[in-house]
Amino acid sequence: LWLRNSICSALKLTVPSHTMHGIEGQPLSIPVDYHFNITVSDIQIIWMFEKPPTTSKCLLVAVNQSVVPDLEYRHKFSLVPPNASLLIKSLHVSDEGTYIIKINIQGNGTISATEKIKVTVDIPISKPVIYAEPAFGVAENSGNITLKCIVGKGTRIVYQWLKNGDLIEASTIYSLSRNNDTLWIVPVVKEAIGNYSCLASNPVSAMESDVIIPTIYYGPYGLTINSDDGQKIGDYFTVDNGEAVQLHCSADSNPPNIYSWIRKADNSTHLIKYGRSLEVASEKVTKKTEEYRCRAHNNMTGKWKETHIFVIVMPKGLEQLAQKGKYLSPLAIITGISLFLIVSLLLLILWKRVQPHKGMLNECPITFKVTEN
Repeated sequence: LWLRNSICSALKLTVPSHTMHGIEGQPLSIPVDYHFNITVSDIQIIWMFEKPPTTSKCLLVAVNQSVVPDLEYRHKFSLVPPNASLLIKSLHVSDEGTYIIKINIQGNGTISATEKIKVTVDIPISKPVIYAEPAFGVAENSGNITLKCIVGKGTRIVYQWLKNGDLIEASTIYSLSRNNDTLWIVPVVKEAIGNYSCLASNPVSAMESDVIIPTIYYGPYGLTINSDDGQKIGDYFTVDNGEAVQLHCSADSNPPNIYSWIRKADNSTHLIKYGRSLEVASEKVTKKTEEYRCRAHNNMTGKWKETHIFVIVMPKGLEQLAQKGKYLSPLAIITGISLFLIVSLLLLILWKRVQPHKGMLNECPITFKVTEN
């Protein structure tokens, strides 16, 4: 056993990798390194090739400085002894297989070492192109979207899908074909909106498609009525006598909503105008409190939302009761109006009580009689 180990350690054969990837039409060098620690008289280098189901073929044999190639491959392979590295001058798909190197050294006896290297040959990938179906877009929760990644040139392609730069995996809304070249979005939801791209790769190249943004129709969502400064308005809004207020309606939607303003009075509704904005002037408010409604309608989804606001005209002097931004809660409005009515009623009662006494003083003057003691 000791004798066998000492003989094997006399020759060491190494290769940097047992798998190498080459490009069709390009040269490929298979590097090999070997060392020995004994005195030798001859060095023999043998390169062989095997590809099932065919038997192994001898490509060339070198003894010391002399190289004898197989005549069938004499223009395809190159070897410069004592360097054992093999150069394949121009790769073809048929060159894909396992290359075997065997080195024999002759000293007191013959010592051999063998290594195998698997070589793959690929065609670089061309830039992928994504095709979307349907091309014109889909309304949420009412259809599906299919994205297909097409590569014109390349071998052993591996497909990956990215959304906003992040890898997509199968989930409740994403399904992938067996080889990942097709992505299905089922069902279509607003959350699926994003930048989609396809990454195609193989052992020698990688290419990413241009970004595509599938058209998804959704909404309206989050319908609100805002003031001039963009603040959301509550159910009640106050305006002073002689003033006007600008109301703006907004909601998240694709495509943009069609907005309409409606005024409700006497249990009936009246369309005022179309558009996001509405100006309400106090002098045009026929009652102290009027209800205005904003309706947002999406033609593509067929959905609509409606919200309302009560506009209250306040006499001057009561605006201090309003909260910041002229917002009033229903309790504050009722309290303000009640205080105003109570004060007015008390003043009226006091005035009526003072008036009769004033008349009696004018009609019956008081006289004083002075007597002497």
